[in-house]
Amino acid sequence: MYKKILLPVDGSETSALAANAGITFARQVGAEIVAINVTQPFSTLIGFDGMAASYAISDGDYEEAAKKEAEEYLKPVLERANAAGVKATSVIVSNYNVADGVVDAAKEHGCDLIYIATHGRSGLSRLLLGSVTTKVISLAPVSVLVYRMPDSSAA
Repeated sequence: MYKKILLPVDGSETSALAANAGITFARQVGAEIVAINVTQPFSTLIGFDGMAASYAISDGDYEEAAKKEAEEYLKPVLERANAAGVKATSVIVSNYNVADGVVDAAKEHGCDLIYIATHGRSGLSRLLLGSVTTKVISLAPVSVLVYRMPDSSAA
């Protein structure tokens, strides 16, 4: 069915739960996973006026901190996959648009499924913040499986 599954993680509880579910799914179908974290370049923090003085951080410092944070997000995913007997690799990419980074990585790594979480925003917050998941669905050249948080109010 699926041979290689891209599993985006962003450090949120939702993406951690989706990663666990994605690993379980990969084990069930006999697939491997590629865990990914997409960082955004330092220039996205600068703003429209081009001034970065108020950030008191250099682009090199930012890139190193972003890489370290991404590694912290990816490490537990790789450990859980290993414990489940699922072959797993990780990748950190930098892209101005997170959805583009996810889709490009799926292509580059030969993934045939993207297993991604949704934060379930609606209304004004979705309009203002957008949805990476929605953008991935619209851009992806492969299947996308969307993990939605279990509804805790139904219990």
